[in-house]
Amino acid sequence: MTDVSLLTYLEGFLTEERLQRFKEVLEERTNFITVAIEDVFQLHNTSAVIRSCDAFGVQKVHVVEDRFGKRLDKNIAMGAEQWVDIHRHRNTKSCMQTLLQEGYQIVATTPHGTSRNLMDFEISKPTALFFGTEKEGLSPEVLENADVCLHIPMSGFSESLNISVAAAICLCHLTAVLRKSDLPWS
Repeated sequence: MTDVSLLTYLEGFLTEERLQRFKEVLEERTNFITVAIEDVFQLHNTSAVIRSCDAFGVQKVHVVEDRFGKRLDKNIAMGAEQWVDIHRHRNTKSCMQTLLQEGYQIVATTPHGTSRNLMDFEISKPTALFFGTEKEGLSPEVLENADVCLHIPMSGFSESLNISVAAAICLCHLTAVLRKSDLPWS
């Protein structure tokens, strides 16, 4: 629940420019897309994904910390962790259950199998983008239960991208498409 009188009081401590910046950022925030990071090993990768979420206006991030524990480096996140809501989960199952209960479709990112091209994906309902570990990718649990699997089209010899780069590309594309749509994204 939001205490409007408290928010109004606190606004008095901001310059007009800072208050305007808050309003501009909030107008572009979305919960229509969320990101789930599954068991990423290198803490700078989790932090960089959170920074990309902030940059592209994604408000919520779900972090599965089953095998490697807490993986957030505030120096890499560059303060983004204070502007993005981070939800921590002990395992993939609880993360997926939470997202499904909140009405999200599960979208797995993988360069393997019969995944669809990111550029051809039509976002039509709330979407949770799952990104996996650097070496192994997503768990079989996510891949088997995903509503859709997506890949980023690539033209070189490399099979995949760093998780933070992949997340940034997916978020840049999907949030741009979303903002041009008639969907209730804000």
